Amino acid sequence: MSSLSTDLPSEAVPPETQEETNAGVARATGVVALGNITSRVLGLAREIVMTNLFGASRAVDAFNVAIIVPKAIFDLLIGGHVNSALIPVLSEVAAKEGRDALWRLVSVLCSLVTAVLALIVLALVVMAPQVVLVVGSGFDQSTLALATNLLQLTAPALIFLGLFAVLSGTLYALREFTWPAFAVTVFNGSIVVIALVFAPPVQVNPVFLNNGMIGLRAARPVEGIVVVAIGWLVGALAQMALQFPGMKGARLHLTLRWNHPALRQIARLYAPVMFSLVMDTLVIRTFSYNLASQTGEGSIGYMTWATTLIQFPQGLVATAISIAILPTLARQAALIAVEGSQAFKDTLGLGLRLAVTLILPAAVGLFVLAAPIVALLFQHGAFNAHDTAMTALALRLYLIGLPFAALDLLLVYAFYAQQDTLTPALIGVVSLVIYMVTAIAFFPRVGLFSLMIADSIKHIMHALTSAYLLARRMNGLGGQRLLATIGKAGLAAGAMGAVAFVTLELVGRWLGSATLLHEILLVAFSGGISAAVFLGLAYLLRLEELRWMGGMVARRLRK
Repeated sequence: MSSLSTDLPSEAVPPETQEETNAGVARATGVVALGNITSRVLGLAREIVMTNLFGASRAVDAFNVAIIVPKAIFDLLIGGHVNSALIPVLSEVAAKEGRDALWRLVSVLCSLVTAVLALIVLALVVMAPQVVLVVGSGFDQSTLALATNLLQLTAPALIFLGLFAVLSGTLYALREFTWPAFAVTVFNGSIVVIALVFAPPVQVNPVFLNNGMIGLRAARPVEGIVVVAIGWLVGALAQMALQFPGMKGARLHLTLRWNHPALRQIARLYAPVMFSLVMDTLVIRTFSYNLASQTGEGSIGYMTWATTLIQFPQGLVATAISIAILPTLARQAALIAVEGSQAFKDTLGLGLRLAVTLILPAAVGLFVLAAPIVALLFQHGAFNAHDTAMTALALRLYLIGLPFAALDLLLVYAFYAQQDTLTPALIGVVSLVIYMVTAIAFFPRVGLFSLMIADSIKHIMHALTSAYLLARRMNGLGGQRLLATIGKAGLAAGAMGAVAFVTLELVGRWLGSATLLHEILLVAFSGGISAAVFLGLAYLLRLEELRWMGGMVARRLRK
């Protein structure tokens, strides 16, 4: 239990029916999902802009290295705090000690974060060549030099990212979802606008051909990627500034008094999470990028573009449901001793069934339509058909683990709601070891794609282990009909995938040569027909979660 908590009478928490709980979860999910939709769309636009401007080039590889380092440090020191430690502790302080106490704690957190991250930024700027060499040892000297310059430019964004995490965590603790939900939208939008406005023009340069002749090649100078790095820095500042309207009435100030008792509670909750993140950010990400850099130019780009696409359904479904459901699960976990655990099981069961219902058709549809979707979004400018094939294969291999990853996030948040961060962290360490062993075993045979295979196996093992341990702790999930939902959604999604595959072949032959209009019609027609098949079968199979969501939307529209 929290060291800040005190025993409260049961009437301090008003009773709530499961129907009211479900409706509240649905409303919160809607806000977060809308924010995720816009952020993912603009994130996709960011990647499309980069592929159009620079293709699968060493410039993009250098940029990815330059942002993965500050992102890794942010995830390690700050990002993992938000859901596992910051939100629970800030919520407790606000509820029991009032807003004045909350502002004092947030002032301490902002001051501490600024001071620590400023020192780290200084170290990154000074040691940028050594840091880049560790991450991208397979790059040539010119790519390493470019990545070094870009890292020195992106490093200061760490301070803005850290302050954003504290401010957004505060808003979540105050049950204000809107400003944090749309922060990443502003971040990605800043990158898109700055890249499009300030990208250097195309230059025509002579190149030596295989036959010994000299040809001409039109491309933007690789150094032009600096505008994207500037956009990344500005985006980090913009998403932090977006939280200010939600902080209306806050009384914050810089302070050097960092001995607040809540910091110990945050550290206690976060210590296990940080341990697993150390493995992920400093070992696994470095390991993955290093391995990918040995498989040829553009490999890190293929991995990044595939990850961007798979994060769209992951963020829209799993992340939205998990963030919306966490406060309710935490409240119900605190009441288990008084009311029993059935309410906790019912809320978790709802989240799991919703995730299954939505993620299975998304994964199957994206798997079948991977190639035309990648071509439609990316195959323009310097991005060619070979790049499309490589990215599509990487995406399909990632998709094998997507349903497990979606369910696993909900299971991890269930542990967090019970103030247990140690169990998910230990499971995570084991799964990361499995990832590395699998990647090394498959690398000699499949090269880059060993990383995608290993990632899917990692998610499968993590989800199954989490489900087993959580169900054992709770003596089962209390009749949540999860297997029935998986069966119905799986059958409908499987039929949808078969229809999408056949439709894709027939429509592809009918449309003929590949053009932009060809790809649009191919994706729209095949996707539309297959979605209709899924919805029809879901109705016939009485997939209750889909009907419930439809009813919720209909009631909202009638208001």
